[in-house]
Amino acid sequence: MTSRLLWVVVLVAALGALPASGQQPYYAGKTIEIIVPFAPGGGSDIDARFFAPFLEKYVPGNPRVIVRNMPGGGSVLGANFFAENARPDGTQLLVTSGSTMIPYILGVPQVRYDPTKWELIKVNGVGGVLYVSPRTGVRKPEDLVRPAERLVYGGISATGLDLVTLLLFEVLGLDVRVVMGFEGRGPARLAFERGETNVDYQTTPAYLSQVVPLVREGKAIPILSMGFVNEKGVMVRDPSAPDLPSAYEAYQAIFKRKPDGLLRWKAYQSMVAAAFTFQKAMWAPGGTPPEALQALRTAVDRMKTDPQFRQQGRQVLEGYEVLRGDVAKSAVLRAARVTLT
Repeated sequence: MTSRLLWVVVLVAALGALPASGQQPYYAGKTIEIIVPFAPGGGSDIDARFFAPFLEKYVPGNPRVIVRNMPGGGSVLGANFFAENARPDGTQLLVTSGSTMIPYILGVPQVRYDPTKWELIKVNGVGGVLYVSPRTGVRKPEDLVRPAERLVYGGISATGLDLVTLLLFEVLGLDVRVVMGFEGRGPARLAFERGETNVDYQTTPAYLSQVVPLVREGKAIPILSMGFVNEKGVMVRDPSAPDLPSAYEAYQAIFKRKPDGLLRWKAYQSMVAAAFTFQKAMWAPGGTPPEALQALRTAVDRMKTDPQFRQQGRQVLEGYEVLRGDVAKSAVLRAARVTLT
């Protein structure tokens, strides 16, 4: 082989190793918009803003990632918008919580979305903590039935994640005045801080970042966690709030017996499993190109090995594992088929 021919062969091989213009990363030069169907400041908003910079870093092509809040209807408004308008090209994603899944589970007429038609990118569980104002005189679960003043709770919607809290109030036999219509858990928490309500619950990302400082200042008292349903279907203490009694323990403290076998308890525990175990999910529209889904899900795998992600995730994820959507989707949808009977 002549030297000239050899150089031609080497040049052809080198050019073949280079990516062609059509082989650029799918997300190169693109912007991803994450729709949060809640007002700023709640757990879903915190979750989306935590993941956004790591998606920018690890999605091949390093797209710009922005978060857009679209509150209303207890998240139904934003989820409906996503279902009806999202571009099926992977540039619009939706973050959901139990407040989005429960109306779907209940068959609420206003729901025009169907998660079974979406593509799951990632999912992670969270916990929930119930806390009260010091002026209620409540210091432990037993005190909830005899507060110094009537308990007042601010919620988003009775057909959203608040349903779990309302079931808890019923299971524990509490007299609570419930005010619905808040645009998210963030605004509901602000109502608590202003003294408009005196009992509140937050998912653990918002609890740890927004409520724990109030606890340290003596402005809030944590009473119990919603509980965590383990792989055996047994409610145990929430790993993100191990020092707090679970709802199961709270029932025992109040009634001096176990709730096992009670229909109300069965409904409550089932909803905890459905609403919290797979609480914070991120979805792409159905029909999103496979290369986009692969890029997003691969980014989830990569970010989990990032030391900065792990460090920051201690406060946001509280030890709950982040699962790839294609691995977890069947379990998520199975949990969404829960019944209340």
